[in-house]
Amino acid sequence: MTRALTLALLLALGAAALLRGLKLGERPMHNDEAVNALKFRELWERGTFKYDPNEHHGPSLFYATRALGRLTGAPAFESYTEARLRWVTVFFGLGLVALLPLLVDGLGRRGAAWAALFTAVSPAFAFYSRYFIHETLLVCFTFLALAAGWRYWRTRRLGWAVLAGLGLGLMSATKETFVLPLAAVGLALGLNLIWSRHIEAAAKPAKTPRFNWWHLAAALGAALAVAIVLFTSFFTNAGGLLDSVRTYEPWLHRAEGASPHIHPWHFYLDRLLFFHPGKGPVWTEALLLALGLIAAWAGFARRALGRANAGLVRFLALYTLLLTTLYSLVPYKTPWCLLGFWHGMVLLAGVGAAVVLHSIKRRAAYWMVSVALAAGAGHLAWQAWELDTTYAADRRNPYVYSQTSPDLLDLVAQVEKLAALSPEGHRMLIQVAASDGDYWPLPWYLRQFRQVGWWDQLPVDTNAAVFIVSPVFSGRLEQSRVHQMGIFGLRPGVFLELYVRDELWQRWMDRNRSGPTP
Repeated sequence: MTRALTLALLLALGAAALLRGLKLGERPMHNDEAVNALKFRELWERGTFKYDPNEHHGPSLFYATRALGRLTGAPAFESYTEARLRWVTVFFGLGLVALLPLLVDGLGRRGAAWAALFTAVSPAFAFYSRYFIHETLLVCFTFLALAAGWRYWRTRRLGWAVLAGLGLGLMSATKETFVLPLAAVGLALGLNLIWSRHIEAAAKPAKTPRFNWWHLAAALGAALAVAIVLFTSFFTNAGGLLDSVRTYEPWLHRAEGASPHIHPWHFYLDRLLFFHPGKGPVWTEALLLALGLIAAWAGFARRALGRANAGLVRFLALYTLLLTTLYSLVPYKTPWCLLGFWHGMVLLAGVGAAVVLHSIKRRAAYWMVSVALAAGAGHLAWQAWELDTTYAADRRNPYVYSQTSPDLLDLVAQVEKLAALSPEGHRMLIQVAASDGDYWPLPWYLRQFRQVGWWDQLPVDTNAAVFIVSPVFSGRLEQSRVHQMGIFGLRPGVFLELYVRDELWQRWMDRNRSGPTP
């Protein structure tokens, strides 16, 4: 790499770190983040983990969190913070920039530089790299497999084949939807080969060394080894590998429509290209789509590519189109899944920016377009910052989905104040009863309390000091000697009420009458 490219990649990495790392703990934990945090607790405190084929996805997120925790001297789980957990996904989000040098000879130097910048400032990637969920890891491992596969294609060295296999194994151990990018890769490779050998025969592509089946076996062996180690929890859960296959029965059932997360085919594109609900800014990453389409045209037309490789650009175009189609056709949709296909578009957008500039002959026009592209990247960065901070838990954010209301933090603060007045402190008994068990992410926020009971119906024996209940249960509870301290939003349309036992209520009233202790 040249010094200029190295500097560009380092600047992009710095921008990515700022957009992903600042104010990391201010957004309330999402349900899925809290569930993942409590799953990680099992591994952190007991050293054991058992893969659940029905929920919670693969083990790589939890083992990566443990590895980072050990490297950084992490505290007891009760002292973990939201920011500490989210740094794990920030790290893998930065990995999408750090891996780009592997594709410099495929994207071209300018294309790689622009791709690094667009990866750094893409609002979708910035926002979800701050989520303690599996998706960013899946995209990073997919990119590792693709980049190592490209390096193997160029060099035919065994080491790159093994690295690609390791990436594939990590994909499988991250999330069940790894089969979608895997299918898109296979189809894109086949279609690209047909184009190169038959439709574009006149181009006479350079001959490549003969394929080595032993290298393929080594790659698949590496993938299988990673899957075995992680799914069996380092050989402590013998049935884990079989469970990794069984998992497709419940997940296919959900994908067919047995889920509340059923959305139309354009669900992802609505959020990426034009999102403007009610009063608020217009959110859009349409610039990346436009540049990506330019790159796709250049790849098939073999024009204005500069030093970019037409075969790789065509592959990325086909891969992105196929993966977008697959994700759009599956009825089950959660917005973070768009990262998979949007990453391909971001890479193409980098090439597209280079193609546009390569096509301009006049110096003045070249600099004008360069400034316009930089301004477009700046607008993306501004959107990313606003979505990460001002709109981090706002329904006007296109990437917010069933987000926990900041109001819940007020409930938690009230419970902490009650604990300070109770003789039992964090050992006071708390009973939580919510319809259909809809109380997440409260288990995360009440992790320091030792006696918390969780029900989807109000228990018969209501003898706790503090009650947190769905409004539907409040009528029965009010017949006891309890006092309501408020109603709090859990997420849009879902509320919880806080009640306190008479004795603790009197302590609360006495404290308020006498004023806070200096």
